[in-house]
Amino acid sequence: MRLENHERVVLEALASDGARIIDRAVDWCAINSGSLHLAGLERQRQILLETVATLPGAPTEIPLAASEVIGADGRVGQQQHTPAIAVVVRPEAPVQVVLTGHYDTVYPETSRFQAVTTRADGALHGPGIADMKGGISVMLAALEAFERHPDAGRVGYRVLLSPDEEIGSVASGPVLAEFARLGHVGLTYEPALADGSLASSRKGSGNFHIVVHGKAAHAGRDFAAGRNAVIGAARIAEALHGLNGQRDGVTVNVARIDGGAPLNMVPDVAIARFNVRFPDAEGAAWFEAQVARIVAEPREGLHVHLHGLITRGAKPFNAAQQQLFGAVKEAGALLGQDIAWKPSGGVCEGNNLFASGLPNVDTLGVRGGDIHSEAEHAWPESFVERAQLSALILMKLASGEIDGRSIRASMENL
Repeated sequence: MRLENHERVVLEALASDGARIIDRAVDWCAINSGSLHLAGLERQRQILLETVATLPGAPTEIPLAASEVIGADGRVGQQQHTPAIAVVVRPEAPVQVVLTGHYDTVYPETSRFQAVTTRADGALHGPGIADMKGGISVMLAALEAFERHPDAGRVGYRVLLSPDEEIGSVASGPVLAEFARLGHVGLTYEPALADGSLASSRKGSGNFHIVVHGKAAHAGRDFAAGRNAVIGAARIAEALHGLNGQRDGVTVNVARIDGGAPLNMVPDVAIARFNVRFPDAEGAAWFEAQVARIVAEPREGLHVHLHGLITRGAKPFNAAQQQLFGAVKEAGALLGQDIAWKPSGGVCEGNNLFASGLPNVDTLGVRGGDIHSEAEHAWPESFVERAQLSALILMKLASGEIDGRSIRASMENL
């Protein structure tokens, strides 16, 4: 590969656009769009609809079905979601790219962390600045600049911005799968790892809830008649934790036990909530069998029900992924960027795309760190840096120097 003059024009345009790319992300971070804050998500969505309207394809809204939630009382409820945003440009082009991002964050409406400030070391410190409002701004800047390229017509793309990635993409998962089947290469804008590396392989993940129903009774007058659901949930939690270390790469994190009752009452309901991570499909199957065994164990006077599912399959670093990452590294070298990668235990939309057969790079967002905490930050220089990388990837897909169709074929031939 080498940089052509018409590519330099696009890259220079991005270099001069850095302040706008940063400023709009900072403004977006002032809108609380926690995954369950529907009003905030809707405000953010409306602004993004206006922003993506600069692209050649008209934005559309994709309604998402409600997802199941288990309340602290053990009852099954429904979580509503705002629509996803989709933009489809040149679906007839010979090379198709799927670009994804999410406009929800992990910070609830009540969080103290509500705006971006600049730290003494120059880092931007704020909710979602790295994960991933900064990434969305980078993605859209790259696409806007790519449209200046004389060969842009050779690449079509589908953009999907979802409101539920931070809670497992349960509602948007089917849309991600549909988009993945229509692409040759996927680009997702999670932040780079803390040292600037891309994530190569990823574990899979699932979220589960085991509801335990017992029998309430007065703790003094009729203690023996009660059946303690909290004790049942605690024993289940211990059994789940005991799965750790039994199979390589499989970890079970018991994160919370809900339930309980007044201190003078035997509690009749409790919920053990847990997450699993696994390196491959075999590990997932082993875990599911173990959980089924634990749930089926007899418990006198207690009734146990399992809810939840594996939301993202594992994403191994296979031959197709290696081919794509090698091309991205070569493009990065043209920009003076040393692109490296390493495995990650985290999960994202890249897992979903891969599960539907789409090779993808899923950490093309800004460089930063401490995501999912009130120390979340991003480095301002990385906004242009990463936008240029994405724009160059798109331009090399257009020229054929990155052979998107061949990379997808490698995935299908495995």
